[in-house]
This record gives sequence, structure tokens and C-alpha cells, in this order.
Amino acid sequence: MSRVLDTFLDLVRISSPTGREAGVAAYVAGALREAGCVVRIDDTQTSTGADTGNVIAELPGAVGGGVIALSAHMDCVQPCEDVEPVVADGVVRSAGDTVLGGDDKVGLAAIIEAVRVLAEQDGEHRPLKLLLTVSEEDGLLGAKALAPADAAAALCLVLDADGPVGGIVVGAPSHHTFTATFTGRAAHAGVEPEKGVSAITMAADAVARMRLGRIDAHSTANIGTINGGSATNVVAPSCVLTGECRSLDTAYAEAIRVDMDAAMHDAANAAGGTVSVEWEHAYPGFTASTDSPEVRLVERACAAIGVASRTYTTGGGSDANVFAGYGVPTLVLGTGMTNVHSTDECLEVLQLERLADLLVAIARNPE
Repeated sequence: MSRVLDTFLDLVRISSPTGREAGVAAYVAGALREAGCVVRIDDTQTSTGADTGNVIAELPGAVGGGVIALSAHMDCVQPCEDVEPVVADGVVRSAGDTVLGGDDKVGLAAIIEAVRVLAEQDGEHRPLKLLLTVSEEDGLLGAKALAPADAAAALCLVLDADGPVGGIVVGAPSHHTFTATFTGRAAHAGVEPEKGVSAITMAADAVARMRLGRIDAHSTANIGTINGGSATNVVAPSCVLTGECRSLDTAYAEAIRVDMDAAMHDAANAAGGTVSVEWEHAYPGFTASTDSPEVRLVERACAAIGVASRTYTTGGGSDANVFAGYGVPTLVLGTGMTNVHSTDECLEVLQLERLADLLVAIARNPE
């Protein structure tokens, strides 16, 4: 087996559900120190609730062009404890009862291997900064808690996209979420329903007024949950609705948010009830030109290792959205992950090796 595969197998065997990443943090910090990095763990547990901070490491380099930041997250979605990886026919899978944890331990393993190669070969390379975050799967909490100065770089590459190595995500959406509490008036549903104001009816009317699903090629909106009422014979006095909207166009994401908010207030007013809506801007969007210097750098590195590159946008978010929001030029790279967040998750060993090779090639590129 290759060294990078051994590292990956070590990592997936360390349980790291969101908020309990300390074991993985200790492993990666130790591996990076041995490879010559200056490593520290920040003090963000109070804000994230995790049992460790983010791991931040630096590897000096003499090639010009500025610092390149490489980022991956240390947590995995459940079920991710006591993972038993199985390697067969060049593919790694879990034994079947858990996710594999390639999301995002493939990124961690590739970063560690790239740093080892660069240190061993003593070749010229650009300075590297490594940003390994906690609690990504629970709202990008680690990245949001990271000090903006720690994320500063000429380019940040987040290793957190599924699909083959060579994929370059050049855009991700601005994302808004809401929790709305509709308040009506209780009454006996069989005796005097006229005296009641149904919060469930208000919520249903609000949903009916909204544009939902795919609104255009780059914009979506969704209702996630609806919860209200206490019994079949009671006009429901309260109902809670949750949902979201997102778009690659930041201004349009805000316009969708305003429309959804108006739909909820109009529905409540029409029924004689009230609604309180709490909105959160979950993360900002980002876009990069396909002919930007940053994209061209990654494309050249792909060509250098014989991998076809492709650029595309995504409807999902990642730590990249947070780093881009700090003003750092940011891209997300395909890592070879397949069927993530499921017990069918798998990873081709070749993709893992290619990802490590790509990072080395990027680090050696002067601009």
C-alpha cells in the first residue's frame, strides 16, 4: 500500500463526529510537525462547542507568488464511529454499517502526503498554510470561528468537492435560512372552530405563496420542516416552519429571501394571526472567473500530472464560502469522493494519490 493510503486508513479509523474531532486533530498535528510544519491549535472551542480547536500549520517556502492555503475539515457525518475500511480492487469502502469518512479525510490525507513529499524532496515550493477545521458539517462553525488573519493567503484551495480530481469549483451560492413561528388562537375544533385561528393554516398558506424548488439555473428555495399543533380536536395556536434560499447571484438570493419573508407575513396577516421570522445568512457566496490566475494555476498543475481539469459551479456550501467572505481568492477542488454522506461512500485509491500529486504540483508553481 502507498503511504498516503496508509494515512487515509489511519484517519478514517479515528472517530470524529462533528464536535468530537480531538483525536483527528492530534493525529494531523503530529504528522505535520514531523514533516517540518509549525503547528498550532487555535482556541475556538467556546464558539464552536467542539472538543478541540482548528489546526493551523505553516510550511515555509522560497518560491514567489504568495502563500497557498490548503484546507479540509476534520469532522464527518454520522454514522462515522468505529469505521472499518475495506480495500478491494483499488477502492476503499467501509464495512457497510458506517460512512467511510472520505468527506473530508481524503483532503486531510492528501495534505499530509503533499507536505511530506515537499519536505523530503527539499524542492522549491511556495509557502503553505494549512487550515484544518472542526464542525464543518454543522454550519461551517470552525471556519466561521477562525480568525480572518489566519485565513489570509494569496489563494485558498478547499479540498471538499466530490467527483474526480481535476474538478475546480469556481462558484457557490449565498445561503439564507429561517425559522418562522406562526401564532394563532386555540379553540375546540369540533365545538367552536370559528373562535380559533390556525397557525398551521397560516403556515400552509405561506408555503403556497412561495416560489420553491429550482427557481432558475443558479437559485433554489426550500421548506425543510413544519411542526405544530397538539391534538386533532384543537385549532393549532402555534406552528414552526423552517426553510432556506440560495443563489449564486448574491442580490437575487436576497430578493428571494425578501419574497419568502413577505409571503409569511402576508399569510399571517390574512388569517388574523402573527408570525416571527428569524433569518440567518448562513454563508456568503463566491464566484471566480474561469480565466483568473488562480484557476489557470490549478489547470496548469492538473496538466502537469496528466489529469483533465474542468470548472463548474455548485449549489452547496463549504468552508470555501467563509474564506472567500474574508476576501481570500478561493476555489474548491474535486477529491475523488463518491456517494458521500451514505454507507455506500467509496474512494478510488488512484484518486487519493492523484490529489496528493496535484497539491505538490500546485505548491511548486510560482504563479
